[in-house]
Amino acid sequence: MADAPVVAVRGEAYREVAPELARFTVTATGRDRDRETTLTRLAERAAAVRVLLDAAEPVVERRETGQLRVWPETKRSGERVVAYHGSVTTTVTVVDFTALGELMLRLADQEQVEVAGPWWSLRPDSPAYREARHAAIADALARAREYAEALGARVTALLELADTGLAAAPPMMAKAGFARAGEAAPELELDPQPQPVQAAVEARFTISEPVLG
Repeated sequence: MADAPVVAVRGEAYREVAPELARFTVTATGRDRDRETTLTRLAERAAAVRVLLDAAEPVVERRETGQLRVWPETKRSGERVVAYHGSVTTTVTVVDFTALGELMLRLADQEQVEVAGPWWSLRPDSPAYREARHAAIADALARAREYAEALGARVTALLELADTGLAAAPPMMAKAGFARAGEAAPELELDPQPQPVQAAVEARFTISEPVLG
């Protein structure tokens, strides 16, 4: 077996699959000359966001509170505080895309609330990754057989198989416009962006003696 001819090939696979998750952020803000008033407004707006997210629990898989910021605004000429700002951001993960647009519009319609996203992605354990790896292995075997057939030989054994990496595109963002508070909120339809997944392997196979004559 050690003296048998060897063929080294690279197998690749590329797929575009439907996203499984959509993430977006909701940021509530507050501003006032008085610090306590700023904090009160911020807390009230963050609570209003929570109420809407609580009502959307069936379509919200996960939500995480991120950065809370409170900072003073000072005059350029000194340290005299002219106003206080505050913000708190929540990251929301949704799996039901049919309700995604409506939920984002409801949140964006709140006073002093900013919505950004969505970012489309796959789950870390998505079957799409496994399918891509299998396809890359099948491609490597097919290439080895093609080389062997061109030499009048056949593949006899696998010597080595190495995973050279599986890549997925970074989360993609879809931009959307929202109505201001008090205006009639338009309907919003979002088209999920296909997620590219690719895998590659390197393999070495032994083949039977080539027919070179």
